[in-house]
Amino acid sequence: MPVRRQSLIVVGVATAAAVLTAGWMRELDTPAASGAVAEAPKAADGHFWADGVIDGHPIRLMVDTGASLVALTAADAARLGVAPTPEAYVQRVRTASGETRAAPVRLAKVAIGAVMLEDVEALVVADGLPHSLLGMSYLGRLTAFEARQDALILRP
Repeated sequence: MPVRRQSLIVVGVATAAAVLTAGWMRELDTPAASGAVAEAPKAADGHFWADGVIDGHPIRLMVDTGASLVALTAADAARLGVAPTPEAYVQRVRTASGETRAAPVRLAKVAIGAVMLEDVEALVVADGLPHSLLGMSYLGRLTAFEARQDALILRP
């Protein structure tokens, strides 16, 4: 193998390692959940619903372990003071209503009951989302969550 090709491979591997390490280090820098155990009750519709507070504003979210991120409807985002520019809607997402655009955002504080997280990744979904979702960018940072017949238990 020529020296130039070996150099390119080494540079490529080093770059990939740096990117992966940066992502791993970001996870280490992400603050852990704080607070006490909270519950999201199961409603008559069979879904777990969480009454929360995002950046100081009350919000009701449907718990969705299939959602990678917290997802806000455009109306909820506006109520919370989150207003992405039209150019920010760069991600394509699939909702129950079909494919649409979404804008990545970061939420300073998200609390469900006494369980509070800082710096939570989220999306503002342009349309097609009937209600905001509490996804894995919140749930995945808890020490545990447990589905019971009547409620989802959240452990910081």
